[in-house]
Amino acid sequence: MKQFAAFYAVLAAALYAVSIPVAKLFLTGVSPLMLSALLYLGSGIGMALIGILQKISHAKPDGEKITKSDFPYIIGMILLNTAALACLILGLTTASASNVSLLNNIEICATALFAMLFFREKVSKRLWIAIGLVTAAGIILSIEGGEAFSFSTGSLLVILACVFWGLENNCTRVLSTKSPLKISVIKGIFAGIAGLILALCAGEWFPNPSILPAVLLLGFAAYGLSIFFYIIAQRYLGAAKTSTYYAVSPFIASGLSLLIFREIPSMQFIIALAIMALGVYFASTNPNEKRD
Repeated sequence: MKQFAAFYAVLAAALYAVSIPVAKLFLTGVSPLMLSALLYLGSGIGMALIGILQKISHAKPDGEKITKSDFPYIIGMILLNTAALACLILGLTTASASNVSLLNNIEICATALFAMLFFREKVSKRLWIAIGLVTAAGIILSIEGGEAFSFSTGSLLVILACVFWGLENNCTRVLSTKSPLKISVIKGIFAGIAGLILALCAGEWFPNPSILPAVLLLGFAAYGLSIFFYIIAQRYLGAAKTSTYYAVSPFIASGLSLLIFREIPSMQFIIALAIMALGVYFASTNPNEKRD
C-alpha cells in the first residue's frame, strides 16, 4: 500500500476539491454553520455504513486499536475540524468560491509549520520558499479593493480555517497508525454533533428535508472518503509531505468554481494563482530526493 500513498493523497485532494463550489451552491438554502455540521455528519454516517459492510463481509480491520493515550489528539481533531469547517463556510458567504479555493493552499504552510514546531518534522529550504510564496499569494487574494487598504473578512476566515486544519492535520498524523475508517467515523460524527450544537446555539435551524440527502452525500464524498484516503497517505508520507500532494485540491476547486459560477478571474487572482502555483511546485518537488 505504501507505493500508492501519493495516489491516495491526490485522490483525497480531488474529492475535497468538489466541496467548495458545491457548498457555495448549497448556501442559498442552508445556513452556514448548519451546512458545516451536516457535511461532517454526512461523512461520519457514510463511513459508518462502510464499516458495517466491512463487518458483514468479515473484512480484517486495518490499523492499530485506539487507546487512552490517543484521546487528547482525538478531542483536538474533533474541535479543530469543527472550528475549521465553520470558518470556511462562513468565509464562503462573502468571498468568491475561486478565491476561497485558492486560499486553501495556506493549509500547506500551517501544516508544515506545526509539524516542525510540535512534531519535529524537517522543513527543507524549498518548503520554506514555498511557505513564503503561498503566504504572499494568500495576502494578495485577501486584499480588498477600494480607497482604503483592508483585508476581506471572508478571506481572513478561510485563512483561519487553514490554520485550524494545519494543526488538525498534525493531530491526525499521530493517529495515522490507527484504523483510517474508525478515525474517519469518529471525526465525522463527533465534529458533526459539535457543529450542530454550535449552529443551534447560533439560532440556525435545519434546512428543507429535500436538500438533506444531497448535503449528506457531499459530506460523505468530500470529507468522509477524502479523510479516509488522507489518513492512509499520512501513515507513509508524514503530515508535511502529504499536505504538498494535497495542494492540487485548491487548483481543481478554483477551476470548478470559475466554471460553475462563470467568474471572470481578476488580475489580482491571476497574479496570486501564478505565485501560488510556483509555491506549490517548490513544496511538492525535491530534485535531491531519492526515488524508490
